[in-house]
Amino acid sequence: MTEPTQHGGETPLYPIREVSRLTGVNSVTLRAWERRYGLIKPRRTPKGHRLYAREDIERVEQILQWLNRGVPVSQVRELLDRPDIAEPEAAPPAPGDWPAQRSRLVVAVEALDITRLETLYAESLALYPVTTCVVELWAPAIRELEERWGERLGDELQRRTLESFLRTRIGMRLYHGNALVEGPTLLAMPLPDDPGTLWLLLAALVAGDRGLNVRLLDVAPPLGELPLAVERLSASGVLLAGSHAGRTDLIRRQLPRLAEQLAVPLGLCGPVARIRQADLDDSGVAVLGDDLGEAITRLQTLLPIA
Repeated sequence: MTEPTQHGGETPLYPIREVSRLTGVNSVTLRAWERRYGLIKPRRTPKGHRLYAREDIERVEQILQWLNRGVPVSQVRELLDRPDIAEPEAAPPAPGDWPAQRSRLVVAVEALDITRLETLYAESLALYPVTTCVVELWAPAIRELEERWGERLGDELQRRTLESFLRTRIGMRLYHGNALVEGPTLLAMPLPDDPGTLWLLLAALVAGDRGLNVRLLDVAPPLGELPLAVERLSASGVLLAGSHAGRTDLIRRQLPRLAEQLAVPLGLCGPVARIRQADLDDSGVAVLGDDLGEAITRLQTLLPIA
């Protein structure tokens, strides 16, 4: 454990790594709370290193309590600076309080708190049906995170950490589920050039829960090889998922051409399906939307009965 620095011989001051250890809040998030929202104001050494007093650590704990109550981080400063508002109790959100649960999930991702993510993942799947968890909790939280992610330091780290976490858990669930299901085989992969696989993983989770035998590819193969993949894997359908609009040539020319070449349905889901709906209306691509529960239901109506 790092010993606190003494300031003026009286006030102990802590470096950011120690504050992160004490509070469970990642240093990237602590810096964001300082720079973007002005929630904390650490002291600085002559070389610019942050030092936190005990009252700063207590303030971080108060921030966490408000966030756990579902308060957006942008509104926390006003609450902290108003002495007439009672400090919240650190109570878990009530069952069905989706905004509060989504807030807890977003905070855990931004803090890179894998232990907390594990708890939230296990709790959500234990309390609710898979489709409910995805539609009410995980998909909206990922949509909120993607709206925040841009060029900030740590954004890509958050995305990749969450992808790795979900890939491991969902991959294991699919592995065991595929051994038991007798439904059609679905070949699922990300839209080429999409920046991540989060929407694909959630769609695969729902599809597996619906009794489909999901063959998950982290990276899409060349589109010209998909007919061969369908044949070799005896797939009854292909599902592409994406979070961004995708290249215009890919959407307007390559996907419709691929739909004509495949002997099975080709579906598209995730935010890209909502964004590109008009571009694909007259094509052979099944545009399934970004509500993943409805998307998999629509896809199932297109697949042959096993």
